[in-house]
Amino acid sequence: MPHSFGMRARTRDMFKRGFKTKGMIPLTTFLRVYKVGDIVDIKANAAQQKGMPHKYYHGRTGIVYNVTARAVGVIVYKVVGNRYMEKRVNLRVEHVKHSKCRDDFLERVKANAEKKKEAKAKGETVLLKRLPAMPREARTISTANNIPQTLAPIPYDTTI
Repeated sequence: MPHSFGMRARTRDMFKRGFKTKGMIPLTTFLRVYKVGDIVDIKANAAQQKGMPHKYYHGRTGIVYNVTARAVGVIVYKVVGNRYMEKRVNLRVEHVKHSKCRDDFLERVKANAEKKKEAKAKGETVLLKRLPAMPREARTISTANNIPQTLAPIPYDTTI
């Protein structure tokens, strides 16, 4: 059992950089635009120790509430006992990235708006709800030219 309880205790694998992503941080990281209300994923980058999140927030998703020159303020909800506490964390931009959690939803909204527009032009109704995959259709297999085959395991044979 470990005996150290520091800020970065037990983070050897957590803060490790990925294969072929070590070294300098790409400039695109600093050129991304963050706005208040954006949903971001927190992922600590070990190449920059300043403005690094605590290990609890690594892998969490939050909402940007403040933007400064080099950092962003993120609201994250933390379970404490029987309630959710709103935690405000200030992080440098190296440790956050735009979340893709709403991409599918926004694509679906655009597609539904397009379908609705086309249906209105034709004067018909269209179903926009997502439906679960239905069972496959029934079919009958004939054994007239398809003789059933009996399968059996092949006996083990050594070729030494």
